[in-house]
Amino acid sequence: MKRKVVLSVVLLSLACLVVVGARMAGWLWSSVRPQPAEKNQTLFEGITYLRDTRQSPRPMVIHVVKVNLRQKRLSFLVTPGNPEADLPVKARTTSQFLQDYGLQLAINGDGFTPWHTNNLLDYYPHPGDLVDPVGFAASKGQIYSQNPGNEPILYIARDNRARFNSPLGGIYNAVSGNAMLVEDGKVLKGLDDSVQPRTAIALDERRRQLIIVLVDGRQPNYSEGITLDELGKLIVEFGGYTAMNLDGGGSTTLVIEDSNGKAKVLNSPIDQYIPGRERTIGSHLGIYANRE
Repeated sequence: MKRKVVLSVVLLSLACLVVVGARMAGWLWSSVRPQPAEKNQTLFEGITYLRDTRQSPRPMVIHVVKVNLRQKRLSFLVTPGNPEADLPVKARTTSQFLQDYGLQLAINGDGFTPWHTNNLLDYYPHPGDLVDPVGFAASKGQIYSQNPGNEPILYIARDNRARFNSPLGGIYNAVSGNAMLVEDGKVLKGLDDSVQPRTAIALDERRRQLIIVLVDGRQPNYSEGITLDELGKLIVEFGGYTAMNLDGGGSTTLVIEDSNGKAKVLNSPIDQYIPGRERTIGSHLGIYANRE
């Protein structure tokens, strides 16, 4: 019995050292690595990508994806779910979501429950665990999560027409956020002023272009994050006329399919304070597209 107790203590101590070591290594790496080069490229037909680096008001790495909603052979997918289940969605990383459904681009979506993250040995969900999106959710015409808190919603019709908070005909794809950021080209007042990694989605004034903006965060000297007010101004700068904040923090992730058909993470997600570690999440928005 004493040997078992001693062994358990030793294993627990080693696990704690691994957790602390991983976090320390992540902090050191983010403190010394340089920001990436700026980039402006076409990813797929009708989809462009811009990476912008800034030092003011703090170090930031910004990712902007613009999607032509009139591009033929382009379609969307919200994470599918089971409307009969109390916890309707299987959690996945954003890379897993892209690969599981053969997508070309994917981002994190709405918040979800249950969720906790204490350390590398104590967190939920793991891949395959069941969760429930916080707000309204629908995938390819199937509604599987309601909206008790009146969170804002982006509706995307079968023909790719998109609107915030008012569906166009029958509901097809729908993903919720936690706050509107921009309306009629103006940043809303009273937004959260904490500096965090962020993901937001916007439409231009003519609603012909979907604009996705991510800002990496919690990585000193590399990208420290952005407030919601600053994010709203950034969205307007890049042509957004109406915009909604999605789940951010450690969930913020942008993934594409590379030329070999593998998932490639374009940003620097941060989970458990480890740069590059993807969080397992319960809500995503994906895009099917063709290469040029």
